[in-house]
Amino acid sequence: MERPALKLLLIEDDAQTADYVRRGLAELGHATDHAATGVDGLTAAIVGRYDAIILDRNLPGLDGLSVLKSLRAQGDRTPVLVLSALGQVDDRIAGLRAGGDDYLPKPFSFGELMARIDAISRRRGDEDITEAVRQTGSLTLDLLARTATRNGRRIELLNKEYQLLEYLTRHAGQVVTRTMLIEAIWDYSFDPGTNIVDVHVSRLRAKIDGDGEPPMIRTIRGAGYRLDAR
Repeated sequence: MERPALKLLLIEDDAQTADYVRRGLAELGHATDHAATGVDGLTAAIVGRYDAIILDRNLPGLDGLSVLKSLRAQGDRTPVLVLSALGQVDDRIAGLRAGGDDYLPKPFSFGELMARIDAISRRRGDEDITEAVRQTGSLTLDLLARTATRNGRRIELLNKEYQLLEYLTRHAGQVVTRTMLIEAIWDYSFDPGTNIVDVHVSRLRAKIDGDGEPPMIRTIRGAGYRLDAR
């Protein structure tokens, strides 16, 4: 059975290596975004949604392990393959302890790179399948039945409202921007210049906050929204 096309993020400052990897991935039908610095890579990883991240360890500005630690600290579980010219045992251990799912020393073969990407993205897919129920405070999301309850009260949600709530629970306790929501829920790669996000958040709030229940979705002025466990 063929594996579906993946959406990948490549964080690599060496132009020749980046071009080599991107061309190989494109030939296999995978879509790849590229960032050449640690700061740009971290921003792309936070804003975008990827099946896996290919992360060089030695990056200008913010090194790869710092990028990785920052992502994990924010609760981002996207599979990460660390690439590095540092291939000693201690180097590999450092990469894995920082939150990497795998570690591939340079130089490497493209075939091995792809095999490792397939493996870590497949493990993530298996993990996602096994997560049937997600609990955030008094809110329960049944990911298989696509239903939501709070304190045992059934919440009737339209499709976009459910998608929005699922995304917020996945990033519970984190600030999510309007741009992140537009890309994740409406699949726009640009801001359409409407208040579509605010309207849906308002409707969602009205449904999940019952009488006497503390509000769960908080507006972070100038940033976006945060779902708090209450």
